[in-house]
Amino acid sequence: RSAVLPQVVDHYENPRNVGSLDRNSKNVGTGLVGAPACGDVMKLQVEVDEQGKIVDARFKTFGCGSAIASSSLATEWVKGKTVDEALKIKNTDIAKELCLPPVKLHCSMLAEDAIKAALADYKLKQDPNREEAEKE
Repeated sequence: RSAVLPQVVDHYENPRNVGSLDRNSKNVGTGLVGAPACGDVMKLQVEVDEQGKIVDARFKTFGCGSAIASSSLATEWVKGKTVDEALKIKNTDIAKELCLPPVKLHCSMLAEDAIKAALADYKLKQDPNREEAEKE
């Protein structure tokens, strides 16, 4: 049996920022990613203010303790960062912070993907040309 590290247990037992933001809000980006191999599904949302700073983040994750811990940590890390700064968060940093074993690295990759997907959704909502194209 492998030892579970305190950081993982802490984020698993006391996950930060669980919940949902209004996915229809123009300032909210939603990323939904999954890893079919292990059945983990992660929803991560960010709320961005007028200055392009992430003021809130929420997640809901269906998966193992490492997946929950990775998404919890991801929401903590993106808060207060700009969109561009948040895009620089790497799965390797998440894995290192949580001391994830190699078999659980996919959990940190999922968290990185979820951040990127949420920010891509937010950016799409900011593009005024997109709505015009949809109407035509």
